[in-house]
Amino acid sequence: MDFFADLLYGFSVSLTPVNLLHCLIGVFIGTLIGVLPGIGPVGAISLLLPITLHTSPIGAVIMLAGIYYGAMYGGSTTSILLNIPGEAASVVTCIDGYQMARRGRAGPALGIAAFGSFIGGTISIIGLMIIAPPLAEAALKFGPPEYFSLMILGMTLLIYLTSGSIPKALMMGVLGLILGVIGIDPISGAQRFTFNVLELSDGIGLVPLVMGLFGISEVLLNVEQDLKREIFQTKIRGLLPNRQDWKDSAGPIVRGSTLGFFLGVLPGGGALISSFVDYAMEKKISKTPEKFGQGAIEGVAGPETANNAATGGAFIPLLTLGIPANVVMAMLLGALMIHGMQPGPMLLQNHPELFWGVVTSMYVGNGILLLLNLPLIGLWVQVLKVPYRILFPLILLFCMIGSYSVNCSNLDMLIMLAFGVIGYLMKKFDYEGAPMVLAYVLGPMLEMALRQSLTMSNGSFSIFVTRPISAVGIVAAILLVASPLLTRVRKHQPKVAGEI
Repeated sequence: MDFFADLLYGFSVSLTPVNLLHCLIGVFIGTLIGVLPGIGPVGAISLLLPITLHTSPIGAVIMLAGIYYGAMYGGSTTSILLNIPGEAASVVTCIDGYQMARRGRAGPALGIAAFGSFIGGTISIIGLMIIAPPLAEAALKFGPPEYFSLMILGMTLLIYLTSGSIPKALMMGVLGLILGVIGIDPISGAQRFTFNVLELSDGIGLVPLVMGLFGISEVLLNVEQDLKREIFQTKIRGLLPNRQDWKDSAGPIVRGSTLGFFLGVLPGGGALISSFVDYAMEKKISKTPEKFGQGAIEGVAGPETANNAATGGAFIPLLTLGIPANVVMAMLLGALMIHGMQPGPMLLQNHPELFWGVVTSMYVGNGILLLLNLPLIGLWVQVLKVPYRILFPLILLFCMIGSYSVNCSNLDMLIMLAFGVIGYLMKKFDYEGAPMVLAYVLGPMLEMALRQSLTMSNGSFSIFVTRPISAVGIVAAILLVASPLLTRVRKHQPKVAGEI
């Protein structure tokens, strides 16, 4: 009974005119960002983060969350019509979605992508509402050692599941930890890595860092590329899938919702991995795997459902444990902390209006997206024709204004430009920014949990292995880091045995 009372309370918060407006703005911008290739939800959130600092915490998170799952919706449009993914999680949709468009079935492809996204998003929100409260209650029993171990495990998982080199991801994680401790020591009050620059006493701001790392660098990267966007000329009609389409898509939608939700909960999982794993699974269990790659509607329905279901799952560790599952959640964590709210088990007790308001707004936002996407597909097609020579200068302008507006500091703009160049070089040399941002956001909390734990144990590190939950987290993190080395040793063993 309390569950339904909390749900009604959440809707009373999310359906207020101001929060409803924030939700509408968020999902609209998210869809627009998903449609425009080369920006993505991370870049969009980094650009708009300064705006949310002047709103209420609830409105800020509702809008940022709307951008996140809205971009998952919008990404399918470019994948199907242009064969260019609007964001990374829609890469798989290109395979069969574009082939459907070439066969004159762009309408059903766009339609099933929208309906699958709505169903996957809805199921993940229901899972979030059911799982989050009991998990938050269990997390109340956690102490500093447990939080330290869980944060170490979360960062290790993200590094382990990175698409690039694990040593490079580890280097980025270490760099993020160093950036996170710049400023005043919270216990001794000493200056750390500030080089006598007064503005660095509060540390490097999240806004200029992420805007440079993901906004400026993306512009620099795309400017040097000759991206040709040729929209496949076909009449978009018949957006409602027929009975056979629904019959073929029902199983993939159900499986995509379940798989995407649980993969979204895992640190480092998220929408990208969910869509790839789901596509591989659907092709594996299909009775006609030869259809995949030739325009199979199952290859659109499954991945599009999975990547939207993953967005809801990613909120569980953030809201209940205060541990972000991916770089977008790390930005949301930073936004909440800037507003003076600490995500974690106490969030549900201290700020129920935030938790239930955000959760129910996601359901409202999914409904808005379904109403927006299908009628406005013609508009999105026109948006795709905006030349990059107009788009990119506007992005640069927004970045400059956004970074300056937070503290009215020229140094913030310089920091943003510096991280823009760093981010550009990182992408050129295949260094991922996600581990760095996650480590930067978690760094201060990780340090505090470590120091509190050592205070509790009088300086003994044994506290991390004598407490069961903490020990499990530490051992799992060590095994993940060591597994590539063990695999390499195993590969060399047969050769050595053969020589003997």
